[in-house]
Amino acid sequence: MSANEDQEMELEALRSIYEGDESFRELSPVSFQYRIGENGDPKAFLIEISWTETYPQTPPIISMNAFFNNTISSAVKQSILAKLQEAVEIHLGTAMTYTLFEYAKDNKEQFMENHHPINSTIPISSIISVETPNTAPSSKKKDKKEQLSKAQKRKLADKTGLEEKVSSLHSWNIWIRHCLGSRIYIENIYH
Repeated sequence: MSANEDQEMELEALRSIYEGDESFRELSPVSFQYRIGENGDPKAFLIEISWTETYPQTPPIISMNAFFNNTISSAVKQSILAKLQEAVEIHLGTAMTYTLFEYAKDNKEQFMENHHPINSTIPISSIISVETPNTAPSSKKKDKKEQLSKAQKRKLADKTGLEEKVSSLHSWNIWIRHCLGSRIYIENIYH
């Protein structure tokens, strides 16, 4: 059998075996990912296997460079890859993608025994959700200016020293209204 025929048969088998398995992902007809462990498991990791043109007569490319593995130290990754390479050498010349994924699942605890998570990123659960204003222009609605409460206005006036000016303007406004009201009253009497 040619390498292409072997790959086609293995591809059909993988699709059949892993149909509905959320841990399995076919990136392309010659590249696959499998998550070893459950979501949220601190010892979970992702293996990516890519076939070369002459696979299975030549070894596949095995990688752990996925973002999912960013909390795993490079030493642990290298250890896992070395153990998987040993399994590749044993199964060279046969379809081995399923075998490698199952080998990793069966030996997950052993592979991750020296794992101490690296906190290179902020966990999603610790990020506080902040709503951002919609910046898309709206043709029907005008942008509203921020409304300040009375307490906020008082604090602002205190900080800027406008309190005295505002109270004097307020008094001046009352006096003008009083005068205008008196004038209107007087004009109505004499006309």
